[in-house]
Amino acid sequence: MSTFTLPCSNPAVAVNLTSNLSQEQLLAFPAFQNWVATLQHSISTQQNQHHTFHAAPYKLRKIDIQSADFFGGKRLGFLKLQAEVSNDKGEKLPGSVFLRGGSVGMMLILQPDDVPVQTEDEKQVILTVQPRIPAGSLALAELPAGMLDDAGTFAGGAAKEIAEETELEIPAEDLINMTELAIPAAPLKSDEQLQQAMYPSPGGCDEFIPIFLWQKRVPRSQLKEWQGKLTGLREHGEKITLMLCPLNQLWKLGGRDGKALAGWALYQGLRQEGKI
Repeated sequence: MSTFTLPCSNPAVAVNLTSNLSQEQLLAFPAFQNWVATLQHSISTQQNQHHTFHAAPYKLRKIDIQSADFFGGKRLGFLKLQAEVSNDKGEKLPGSVFLRGGSVGMMLILQPDDVPVQTEDEKQVILTVQPRIPAGSLALAELPAGMLDDAGTFAGGAAKEIAEETELEIPAEDLINMTELAIPAAPLKSDEQLQQAMYPSPGGCDEFIPIFLWQKRVPRSQLKEWQGKLTGLREHGEKITLMLCPLNQLWKLGGRDGKALAGWALYQGLRQEGKI
């Protein structure tokens, strides 16, 4: 195990590494970079005399890396660490952190094209059904999750399944970032600079998920065909499949999925304010 001092840290922050992780690998990990930058900026906001912690500000003093998981044996994917954040009175803030970085959630809505425009009638949401071992599930229904590629197009396993099953492609120009519409960027540099996204488990994990909306009107015959095909039932050995869920039932059928509940709430709130 080796130790180094976190660059540009004041006070100096000692970082203790695991045997399978180098300083270069850690500092190049985007999730670690983002977490450190965000935390250090939030800590700096205590300089404001009106800040709750101004009289006894907290400081990041030490980081102990506890484990590092690599994808494919090479790419750093997950990191577990313990951060010591305390003030000069010896008071500490909880610092157990699981770093994995951000992803995106997609609320994909289909509607028959013979329904009047600007109505909510007969809207269907695409859900994925797949194993989620951390939740102890082999068949969790959820909004599709993935990433945006360099062109801003939805990518990942769920996107591939949607393209294979429906031949639908989801280009960047058709996406609406609902979290960005709902959560304005911090107006001042002195404010905390968190992501314009939903944090599903901020008590233990850095993961942030912006929720995007994509709506498409399709021929009724096509939607009916998909309704018969996309039932969530999987063939033997199939790991991921799709199902269509009535929009007005999303809060129930997707109720175990934080992305689905966030998407539902954002969609309803933005519609009420006339933003979508």
